[in-house]
Amino acid sequence: MDADERSICLYLKACPGQFVSSAEISRRASTRRRSREEPTWAAPVLGRLVEKGLIEADTTGHYRLIKRERKQEERKWLSPQVRKILRESGRKFNVLFEIDEDEDDLFAD
Repeated sequence: MDADERSICLYLKACPGQFVSSAEISRRASTRRRSREEPTWAAPVLGRLVEKGLIEADTTGHYRLIKRERKQEERKWLSPQVRKILRESGRKFNVLFEIDEDEDDLFAD
């Protein structure tokens, strides 16, 4: 994934589930200077991203990032000692903290 593709994906990630026009992407996914000098710079990049299956387009020429389903992974304890200490404390720990790894998925090739 090159820099243009990455900048478009990061911009579309800020608008989850929302279709955005190619003109708006050209304006906001890069610098002001580039959008003035090349107002349609994003068009070929958007085509590549659609071919790769990273974004989708509707019939009006608007684009959005495809939300990928995550696999449910087995939850693991930090260590057996921590598990033992927490179980012996008698308290209930129902809150789970999950780390959002969507940004890492964007940069993976």
